[in-house]
Amino acid sequence: MLRLETIICTFSVLSVAARADFKARNCSEVREACVTKGFGFAHVPLQEIPGEHLRVCPQGNTCCTQEMEDKFGQQSKEDFDNLIGETSHELRSTFVSRHQRFDEFFLELLENTERSLNEMFVRTYGKPYMQNSEVFENLFAELKRYYTGGNVNLEEMLNDFWSRLLERMFTLLNSQYIITEDYLECISKYTDQLKPFGDVPRKLKAQVTRAFIAARTFVQGLSVGREVAMRVSKVSSTPACTRALTKMLYCPFCQGMPAVKACKNYCLNVMKGCLANQADLDPEWNLYIDAMLLVAQRLEGPFNIESVMEPIDVKISEAIMNMQDNSAQVSYRVFQGCGQPKPAGMTRSARGVSDVFNARFRPYSPEERPTTAAGTSLDRLVVDIKEKLKLSKKFWSNLPEAMCVEDKVTAGNASDEECWNGHTKGSYFPEVQKDGLTNQLNNPEVGVDITRPDTFIRQQIMALRVMTNKLKNAYNGNDIYFQDSSDEGSGSGSGSGCTEVCPTDMDGATTEAPVVRADRSEPVGASAPLHAPSVALPTMLALSALALHRQWR
Repeated sequence: MLRLETIICTFSVLSVAARADFKARNCSEVREACVTKGFGFAHVPLQEIPGEHLRVCPQGNTCCTQEMEDKFGQQSKEDFDNLIGETSHELRSTFVSRHQRFDEFFLELLENTERSLNEMFVRTYGKPYMQNSEVFENLFAELKRYYTGGNVNLEEMLNDFWSRLLERMFTLLNSQYIITEDYLECISKYTDQLKPFGDVPRKLKAQVTRAFIAARTFVQGLSVGREVAMRVSKVSSTPACTRALTKMLYCPFCQGMPAVKACKNYCLNVMKGCLANQADLDPEWNLYIDAMLLVAQRLEGPFNIESVMEPIDVKISEAIMNMQDNSAQVSYRVFQGCGQPKPAGMTRSARGVSDVFNARFRPYSPEERPTTAAGTSLDRLVVDIKEKLKLSKKFWSNLPEAMCVEDKVTAGNASDEECWNGHTKGSYFPEVQKDGLTNQLNNPEVGVDITRPDTFIRQQIMALRVMTNKLKNAYNGNDIYFQDSSDEGSGSGSGSGCTEVCPTDMDGATTEAPVVRADRSEPVGASAPLHAPSVALPTMLALSALALHRQWR
């Protein structure tokens, strides 16, 4: 009786084993999974077949035909590209949207400021302003041209604005004389000594240059970050990477286990091999983000373009008032240095007094100010972008971890025995490799040639390096200019071209770009620089200047 029970028990165990073996060899789950994923295979085996034809997946008994493995390879590449796109979507959209917001804000701020100044000056100064409004229009046109990437030297441009304004006002204040182009050229030589507008030009030049350098460089930085993120997220996978992805994502189908996901560490090794070059972008990316954060701090503080531009009409009017209050002393010193101009006729002299900027300026009350640019404030924009920039640090080195998401790619927290290890369902033992190209020499999943860095990625690294250097200079209030900025994805700028952080004078930031000559025609035979002191200045001028110093002040 006991022997009979033993036979029955043994038969039952063998029957269960046979049924289990039959189930493992059945490919019905694979057929269903392929249909669900949209594969239109001509033939999927009902049961396992010999797998000598396979080139990527294990060659034992399999549920895959050659056609299936080939299509799995194509799908693996597409899945990888889509996964990178999904993972980097927030980063890319952040740089796209914030670049647009900042750019719109700065352009609208310029337009609002120019419109406000024009309306106030028309109301306050009337005809004299309208007859000379092109001086102010040119100022804003050059500021906009600089911001949008033009090769404009801000310091020279602002000096030219004040020189032109001096010429117009001097002519109006001395309309009883004939003021020729040669005479105006002489006046311009003594602008720095005369200080007809008081200290306003010096202070405004320092504020405007720093603010515009910071604003333009920051927007260029957002543009570069946007381009790098978009380009790097579309880098094609190598054949070795595609092979490893196929093995990880679809070889479980061939083994009759379509629902089994990859082990987490297995996935990390595959992704670190496939994304080795992207990881090498990370050190330069982090330096770039740090530099962007530093300039963002400047935009919140001393280089805030909004706080500089909104009261610029008041500051320019203050300079005009100073010129009028000191017109007699200015004219006297000009006459001493440039000689007495010839008198004009009575008609011109008679109309001279009314054509001067003689109204006292009163700025609009706060409720009359134009609406805030882009419906927000610079401070709010900066607070927002700073948080986004901080979150984007270490993005590229963290990308493999972000790609190996639970359930979608990996088994997550499932038991080590319940995940795909590249060969079967079970534990994955190899060590996870470190980040970067040079650390993939012994990657067990992806064959990586560490002697051949990806040229395209290296170009993006260089673009970030160039931009980081510009940001460092902007942080110090200095401009920097690169002849070829095509790799940066932004327009060219003005500056010294220094490749390290340039020294800065906190009392007067300068832009050391090539000099942009004034539009005004030079008199024939003129050879001295525009602002060079004249060696022919009479000794009497110096004595007169000393004598009038107290009165002048």
